[in-house]
Amino acid sequence: MITIIGAGKVGGDAALFSALKKLDDQILLLDVVEGLPQGEAMDINHMLSEQGIDVEVKGSNDFADMKGSDIVVVVAGSGRKPGMTRMDLLKINATIVKSVVENVKKYADNSMIIPVTNPLDPMAYITYKVSGFDRSRVFGMGGMLDLSRFRQFIHEATGHSRDSIRALVIGEHGENMLPLPRFSSVSGIPLSSFLPKEKLDELIQNTKQVAAKVIELKGATVHAPGNAISAIVESVMRDRKQVIPVATYLDGEYGHSDVTVGVPAVIGRKGVEKIIELDLNDEEKQIFDKAVESVKSAISGIEI
Repeated sequence: MITIIGAGKVGGDAALFSALKKLDDQILLLDVVEGLPQGEAMDINHMLSEQGIDVEVKGSNDFADMKGSDIVVVVAGSGRKPGMTRMDLLKINATIVKSVVENVKKYADNSMIIPVTNPLDPMAYITYKVSGFDRSRVFGMGGMLDLSRFRQFIHEATGHSRDSIRALVIGEHGENMLPLPRFSSVSGIPLSSFLPKEKLDELIQNTKQVAAKVIELKGATVHAPGNAISAIVESVMRDRKQVIPVATYLDGEYGHSDVTVGVPAVIGRKGVEKIIELDLNDEEKQIFDKAVESVKSAISGIEI
């Protein structure tokens, strides 16, 4: 069973995409708001019925219903409002995530946890520490969403098929994210063969700023994060062993320890099966290190 805690727009979309991909026979939407997960589940089931998809989506307000879950996605918490940074949500959401993870530990102690709540990297750290799970079983959704945005900007700039574009974004899911043109390509051809440095720099800035733009225009980012969650869940459930940037706990990798930040990892049935260490150049390493310091500074102010 896949459990998604937080039945708002992103949680609902994550359930919808996961059901459409038939990632499991049962998907549970959990939320403290009475009626919300039940109504969302009904709406999704009505659509699945017309599609002839035999996945059952259930809504509940009872954490005990997540018993036996293989994966628990944590979307619960307050979302960004226009003008807010992800870090502005830190103290509000830290309390919520701690409480949610205690329940995961109580009712689904053999599961993997995918934190999504912002600010993502500190929340992934809290999830790892509070759960006490092996680090391979806790990995946050951040870079997968960021690379989808980077990929779209590459598509717009080159005019080439989205399907032929591969992109990579690591570091903090926030102002210190690190889009990597050097590790991005079109059909295996380096991105630098298509675009000059000035244009690549522009795409990097756009990738960093676009979430705030979407929030300003429509109030929230919904479809892209919902899809990114389902892509990570799919790699686990189908043991695809995809290389995906996730927020995972570092223990010496990239020269850092006791911090959770976005790095590329092989995601399969056992969760984070391998962390891939890229050979970053001086400029890339400087930005990555800044991201680590930002996350460390954030988690230093939270009691766990």
